Formats: sequence, structure tokens, C-alpha cells
Amino acid sequence: MSSLLLAVLIAVAVVAGIGLIIGLVLAIASIVMAVPSDERVDTVLEMLPGANCGACGYSGCAGYANALVKGEAKPGACTVASDDTNEAIEEYLGVKGEKIRKVAHVHCMGNCDNTSNKADFQGIHSCLSASRYGSGITSCTFGCFGMGDCVNACLSNAITVCNGVAVVDNDKCGGCGLCAKACPRKLITIAPVKEQAVVRCSNHDKGAVAKKSCKAACIGCMKCVKVCEEGAVTVNNFCATIDPQKCTACGKCVENCPCGCITM
Repeated sequence: MSSLLLAVLIAVAVVAGIGLIIGLVLAIASIVMAVPSDERVDTVLEMLPGANCGACGYSGCAGYANALVKGEAKPGACTVASDDTNEAIEEYLGVKGEKIRKVAHVHCMGNCDNTSNKADFQGIHSCLSASRYGSGITSCTFGCFGMGDCVNACLSNAITVCNGVAVVDNDKCGGCGLCAKACPRKLITIAPVKEQAVVRCSNHDKGAVAKKSCKAACIGCMKCVKVCEEGAVTVNNFCATIDPQKCTACGKCVENCPCGCITM
């Protein structure tokens, strides 16, 4: 055997030996330093829909599953999961959940009948793209673009664009909030399902200017505030908002709104 071949074999053996030692050290370290895991987390994670939308208030399905097992969260917070899924998690963990169903509300009535186009947009058919086009393409600089970014984001096929404005089907909506995140003008909010009044406008211009840009715009007249006995209605920057937690669905604000932008 030549000295060159012997040198190569020795080098290979040394490298293999070092690799073996490092492998053993890493194997021992992984055992000694391993963080104990609860197999229930993996089981619950498999039960969840895997949308990772964050509507439950946690970073994703894995974070929610970990919180469920630790007792920091209750079944039912996942708005995408079905009733059967929530019941299965309740039975598996032996805890009672609390399902608070929520749906999306679009705060805009700026359809093609109430507003008009002030520009012919030729860019990418996207609300986000259109939002970068100066002050927008419709007469209302606060309204819905109607290009369907919320539709594309919806996991439940609960949103459609009708006559130029987004409309939510409450029966299909899971309240995940992805549509709200996708809307560049933040016209969508998520609220508990209950009989309540909702302001369908987000225009913050003064009354005369708002009315000129949209026939259904809130003019900040304060009539809704004056008739609400629960203090649920406030007007900030010329636009009314309603606190769903305080609203008792008496309907007085709807009856007294001269613009018709408050609905039940």
C-alpha cells in the first residue's frame, strides 16, 4: 500500500471518527436538553381547521392549540371551526367551551347608485392597487373600491361585490377577520352576532362634502346620538359609530337617520 493511499485512509478515518463523536454529542444533548412536549397539543392541532387566521387571538392554530391544552383558552374561539370540531375538542380536553359567533360588517353603502367614478382605473384589478391611485377612483375618498380583495381573502365564500360594494352573507361568514385585514381602507369590522344597529359609512368629510360624494354618506348630524338612550352612538370626525356592546337594537337611530346609512 502506497504512502499516499495510507494517508487518505487515515484522513477519512479521522473525519469519520470526528463525525461520529459529534453525532453522539448532539444525540445526548438533544435528550438531555429536550423540552417536554404534551401530545395533546398535537392532537388538538389536528382537530383545528388549520386556517392560521389569528381570529382566535393567538398567533395561529398551533398557538391556540397550546393555549387550549394549558387551560389559557376555551374551545369556541376559533371562528373557522365547525360546531362539531369545537364539541370534539371540548370532549377531548374535558372542558366546556364558549362559542361567541362573530361576523363581518362592511361600513360602506357607496354602491354605483350612491357614488360615481371620477377616474378610469386601468391598473391591476385590486383594491390595494387602486388605493395607491391618488385619492381613489370613486367620488367618495373613503368608500369601498369594489374590486374584491376581501372576496379573495374570505375562506368561507361569504363576501360578494354587488353593484360596486362588498356585501357579507352572515349565514356563511365565520368572522375570521381576514377580509378586514385585506381591506386597504379598513371598512370592515368584526362584531358579535346579535340584533344591533350598524353604521354603513366611513366618510369623515363634513356634511355637505360627504353628501356630495355619496348619497348615503353620514353627515355627522348627531340625531342618532341624541335619540340613543344607551350612549351606544358617538360621532367622531363627522362620522357616527355604534358600540355593539351597548346597542340594545331599539332602532331609534335607524328611524332618525336622515341619510339612511344606519341599518339593523
